[in-house]
Amino acid sequence: MGDALMVRLWGGEYGRRELLRRVGRLEQVAGVRLVTLGDGAGRGVRALEFRTGSGLSFDVLVDRAFDIGRCEFGGRSLCWLSGVGTSGPWFYEPEGLGFFRTFGGGMLTTCGLDHTLFMAEDTAEQYHYPPKRTEGYGLHGRVSNLPARLVGYGERWEGEGCVLWAEGEVLQAAVFGERLLLRRRVEARVGESRITVRDEVENAGFDPTPHMYLYHVNVGFPVVDEGAELLAPAVSVTPRGDYPAEGYGRFHAPEEGYVERVFEHELAAEEGGTVPVAVVNRRLGLGVYQLYDRNQFPHHFVWRMLGEGTYVVGIEPSTNRTAGRLDARRRGELIRLRAGERRAYGMELGVLEGESEIERFARRVASSKARRARREGEAR
Repeated sequence: MGDALMVRLWGGEYGRRELLRRVGRLEQVAGVRLVTLGDGAGRGVRALEFRTGSGLSFDVLVDRAFDIGRCEFGGRSLCWLSGVGTSGPWFYEPEGLGFFRTFGGGMLTTCGLDHTLFMAEDTAEQYHYPPKRTEGYGLHGRVSNLPARLVGYGERWEGEGCVLWAEGEVLQAAVFGERLLLRRRVEARVGESRITVRDEVENAGFDPTPHMYLYHVNVGFPVVDEGAELLAPAVSVTPRGDYPAEGYGRFHAPEEGYVERVFEHELAAEEGGTVPVAVVNRRLGLGVYQLYDRNQFPHHFVWRMLGEGTYVVGIEPSTNRTAGRLDARRRGELIRLRAGERRAYGMELGVLEGESEIERFARRVASSKARRARREGEAR
């Protein structure tokens, strides 16, 4: 999973000159292309189509917070796409559960910037507008339904390797209210099967503003199927509802009438703070992994939704607990960004192909958990 010095494609290694001698244009084997959807609820939505040449291809939805929609490897989907499909941000209904009417799923849905998780009625003190005393916050916040300004995209050679990249800016703002700016850069190396997301959230206004942030990563069929499992260095598991934690990391076939289950688990980090998590299907020899920094995201959830049609496992790093905004305020954990303050976030998503890669990642997870146990033993 480290950086390649050369482009590795189809069993060969190629430097820049040797690869370009074999193609008319780089896009013959890999590239980034800007397209606009032309029909249905998604008409007018801009998307950047990435192809790395390894079999990994995915779409960055410019007009939906620069999130990642469709994501495939070797023609097999890695993510869940909801029955809603890709819709334009102009259809967004911010109140209550209106989020579900435009929630397309995809590989990554970003939640924030001033609110995540469940609906809440909270103080509107940051508005400095006397007629407005409270603010109603809908499920998971507004950001995933905001269009980005496309800063740029393309291919960049770094020595003998090539990086596909895109950058966008998403502004969440209101008169008398918040002015939060998300800067996002998405990268993928030619010949590799991983995606890097790097974010910076800035309070571009003049007053302190509440801030919450969550990556809603949605793994779907065929990775999620009967017998698939979660690999995570869990130290403890807490169900959000009245159901058992036992077996939360093993998945079954779609079930009629299934009701979602959410689990918050404390995960052990590697030295340096990286947390490894994956959903794997050993029968297929295929998995999706996630690496994130626990210093940025101290909490992590599993959204287990194994129903008919809505058949998905969410792996979700978060700045806050599942109890949400009001609980965070009571605990003194609600982040308030000062004017001009910036926070960095990031994540790597990638493919585990074959039993050997799955086993290697499983050992990495076990090592992370063992390291935590050793440290706790030394502390006693």
